[in-house]
Amino acid sequence: MEKKANNRVHVLVIPYPSQGHINPMLQFSKRLSSKGLKATFATTVFISETMKPEVLNSDIDFDTISDGCDKGGFFEVGSVDDYLVRLQTVGSKTLTELIIKHKNSPRPIDCILYDAFLPWVLDVAQQFGLVGIAFFTQACAVNYIYYYAHNGLLSLPISSSMTPIGIPGLPLLDLRDMPSFIYVAGSYPSYFELVLNQFSNTDKADFIVVNTFYKLEQEVVDSMSKVMTQPLLTIGPTIPSMYLDKRLEKDKDYDLNLFKLDSTSTCWLTTKPPCSVVYVSFGSMANLTIDQMKELARGLKQTGFHFLWVVRPSELPKVPHCFIEEMGDKALIVTWIPQTEVLANEAIGCFFTHCGWNSTIEALCLGVPMVAMPQWTDQTTDAKLVEDVWKVGVRVNVREDGIVSGDEIERCIRQVMEGEQGIEMKRNAMKWKELAVEAVCEDGSSDKNIDELVSKILARCK
Repeated sequence: MEKKANNRVHVLVIPYPSQGHINPMLQFSKRLSSKGLKATFATTVFISETMKPEVLNSDIDFDTISDGCDKGGFFEVGSVDDYLVRLQTVGSKTLTELIIKHKNSPRPIDCILYDAFLPWVLDVAQQFGLVGIAFFTQACAVNYIYYYAHNGLLSLPISSSMTPIGIPGLPLLDLRDMPSFIYVAGSYPSYFELVLNQFSNTDKADFIVVNTFYKLEQEVVDSMSKVMTQPLLTIGPTIPSMYLDKRLEKDKDYDLNLFKLDSTSTCWLTTKPPCSVVYVSFGSMANLTIDQMKELARGLKQTGFHFLWVVRPSELPKVPHCFIEEMGDKALIVTWIPQTEVLANEAIGCFFTHCGWNSTIEALCLGVPMVAMPQWTDQTTDAKLVEDVWKVGVRVNVREDGIVSGDEIERCIRQVMEGEQGIEMKRNAMKWKELAVEAVCEDGSSDKNIDELVSKILARCK
């Protein structure tokens, strides 16, 4: 259905303002554009000025709303509570102004695709009679756990004596397999309220789309669809088309980055044998302690494998003194890289990851087995799926003091990089890679769902 829809229909896309939410929604915007819809992607003023979307060679238009923190985003207030209040208050006002601005143009907004973390966007959309589409950025399994919590189907707080926990469509879950807001009762209450409030008004949304693909989470998608007011449309994976179906010619990267990219990794990887490098990254938000960084460095060194380690500038002082010099060409430490390009490189044998959903699904799409060291939020549940459901990796064990030892890190990396278990994980990873490509190719499950969504949008917007 590429480019067959009516270009008149205009979709405004509103992501939650963080890297891990912007990437999948921008990628999905490209898919909608390829189906003929006009897409405008509206980030906050601060994000826009940091990422410079106006310089991109893209079919997507870009605009802004304000979160009330135009100079520094979240860092301008520092308090999660204060930031989320500002985001909703100022965001609602400036979104209203943006809709009115377009209403008086030749291409008014017909539909709003919004991150489910921002339910107030749907309220604004409905004030103008616009079609509202909720976009769930995380795994369907995680969404369903939050649905259960929001609707009182989980008795909180959960203690270890109450486990394992059974939720239809999911494996039995121990306490440590639950999202961290449930696993560690009382942690980050504002964020916990945020993820539960995704379901505060989804019954009023016209459509619900989920950033996954059907065969990856078939059982939980089916279970959750039965309790929602409308079917869940799986539309992922939302990684650049170059790594999947290759039908979107310009789609080679995520395009928007909050951090400056370091390109030295590509040259370094070309000098390494196939499947010989451990790639290490904890995403855009995780902050490891100095003790954990020391143990991570020790574990990586003890494996004897080459490793490529992404350490954000704010984290660099935690790397042990002289460690980089000691490792020589055995290791490369960079501040931020194009992750899909690295994961697609044949030199990568293992991904040592925090198991954020974007990182997890990128590894699955590119056939890379994982060592999971989850930090917080959805990552603990993603790690459970990686190890026990998809069987593409192993999860580290954490000591009572909250630290993962260097010896444990070495053990897990060897388990993935060596022996029969490692071979089986690689085989499973390649299977999921094939199924991911199948989902987004013509007549695949996600492709059909996107076509269905576009057809229904067109019908509503006549």
